Amino acid sequence: MKDSNGETRAQDYFVRHENGTDRIPLEEALALPRTPISGILDNLRSAHNVGSIFRTCDGAGARHLSICGLSPIPPHRHLAKTALGAVDIVPWTHFETIAEAIESTKNEGAQILALEFTENSVPLTEIELKFPVALVAGNEKDGLSEETLALCDATVHLPMLGHKNSLNVSVAFGIALYEILRRYQLQTLPETQNQTAR
Repeated sequence: MKDSNGETRAQDYFVRHENGTDRIPLEEALALPRTPISGILDNLRSAHNVGSIFRTCDGAGARHLSICGLSPIPPHRHLAKTALGAVDIVPWTHFETIAEAIESTKNEGAQILALEFTENSVPLTEIELKFPVALVAGNEKDGLSEETLALCDATVHLPMLGHKNSLNVSVAFGIALYEILRRYQLQTLPETQNQTAR
């Protein structure tokens, strides 16, 4: 099992806000608050996809990314190209098997959601989320195995209205992760407003 080593690099990190892009030290970026959302990747083939997912996890403030099996891991030049520095921000761990990653994440109390279109999957917008939540994405060609789906708490899919019934895995992961983030923010909004009013 490998993980991010926590070393900081002598570089700045860009954070995009509504009012523009700010340059902040990497140490400050590492101290930014994290959401109770994480990702698990099973045997992705493309380093570009893994890098894009790193970047998405950073944007959503994800607390962790588990990378499993033969999925490319840092350091990797193609991964770094699409991650744009996110590998230095998002905590990650490499597991030999998806089963180990799911077990470890479940032990942290997370609800495990498989992102896969099956006969029994339900739209992500209709599932009750119980934070912390971990989103599982599978191989670009084969998706997630039946054995992996059985380890998850639920299987969810994105609505597909076009002719093609699929999306690139990093695109699908990004859409799903931000829907989960939106739901989390809706749950915490009343609490935030109450704290502000005091």
